[in-house]
Amino acid sequence: MGLMDFFKKKNSGEVAKDRIKLLLISDRANCSPDIMENIKADIIKVISKYMEIDTDGLDIQITQTESDTSNGTVPALCANIPIRELRNGTPKKE
Repeated sequence: MGLMDFFKKKNSGEVAKDRIKLLLISDRANCSPDIMENIKADIIKVISKYMEIDTDGLDIQITQTESDTSNGTVPALCANIPIRELRNGTPKKE
């Protein structure tokens, strides 16, 4: 799936097909919904030290990408994290 594929309008059949693909990929990667939620929480915690983000718009998924070593596709973690404001270079204290 190329970058421009994200900008095309999809019909409901294509959307359902994409959801099934994501479900199969996450299943093959042995990544349960609980693990995905833990990953999401950890990413939010770390990134929030350096910038204010829109957690409602956060989208994290496991997809597949071509391997650099040309041996097929491998799971990849993709994150879309809307940034509201960058901090002034000083990490937020926990």
